[in-house]
Amino acid sequence: MKLESKIFDSIRVKSAKKKSKVEEAPSCDHPGCERPGLHKAPKGRDREGEFFTFCVDHVREYNKSYNYFNGMGDNDVREYQKDSMTGHRPTWKMGGDKEEEKSTDFYDLRANMRGRAYRRSSATRKPRERKLLALEKRSLDVLNLGPSASSDDIKARYKELVKLNHPDANGGDRSSEDRLREIIQAYNVLKKAGFC
Repeated sequence: MKLESKIFDSIRVKSAKKKSKVEEAPSCDHPGCERPGLHKAPKGRDREGEFFTFCVDHVREYNKSYNYFNGMGDNDVREYQKDSMTGHRPTWKMGGDKEEEKSTDFYDLRANMRGRAYRRSSATRKPRERKLLALEKRSLDVLNLGPSASSDDIKARYKELVKLNHPDANGGDRSSEDRLREIIQAYNVLKKAGFC
């Protein structure tokens, strides 16, 4: 290979190694500690965006003793928590008139809605009718039953019709065999569909 080759022109060599994060990190802010401070810890209330840099051991120690609400009274803490619900942004009452605000209190509206929902749920409901497929409807027609027939009704009608149409009950007459097959097929369809 020649040294004047185009391949050698495109080779780049790093000039110096980059320092690792540990070498670039400032030292720990804890007094007397010389280890690198890789971990940030907040400086406190009213100093948002400012951080201490600590080593692992000192950041753990700092986090155990850190209290954002230190020095605040109970009322101040409650007010802070209330404001945090809206992201510490100002809010305004909805509606226009002072008279309306007095008569339509939020909690009264909520109680009214809850009462209406309770009355609706406690009212007697009509049982849901089954949505029948064509085959299921035909099977119920074969058994001479309506769409609201219960499982016990279907079983009782099936037994009754089988006894009537069985060749042994008719003295060996085979003319009712087709009707018996229809009844058995209809019952099997309803059984597979979960009606009985």
